[in-house]
Amino acid sequence: MADIHIHRDHQLGLEKAREVAWAWAEQVEQKFDMECTVIEGDTSDTVEFERSGVKGQLIVTGDHFELEAKLGFLLGAFKSTIEAEVQKELDTLLAQSGGGKKPSKKKAG
Repeated sequence: MADIHIHRDHQLGLEKAREVAWAWAEQVEQKFDMECTVIEGDTSDTVEFERSGVKGQLIVTGDHFELEAKLGFLLGAFKSTIEAEVQKELDTLLAQSGGGKKPSKKKAG
C-alpha cells in the first residue's frame, strides 16, 4: 500500500477552515466518486473519505490541514499523480479563501 501525507498551514481559524474542508469534500465526492463523512469537534474536525482503493482522513484545525490517505495496490502505482491532484485541489481552495501560507509537505516514514 502507498501512503499520502499532506500538511498545509493556514491562517483561517476553525470556522473558515471548515468551509474550505467542506468544499474540498464536495469536490472529491464529485470528481473522484469519494464517500465523505464530516465529524465535527470543538477544536478540530475530521473529514473521513473512502472509495474502492482509497481510504483516509483530513484533519481540520484553526491553523492547519493534515491529510493522510492509504492507496490500495492498484492505485498505489498512481501515487504521485493522485497526491499532486489532491494538493492542487486543497491549495486552490486555500488560495481562494485567502488563508494559505507557504505549503509544506511532509513524507510519511
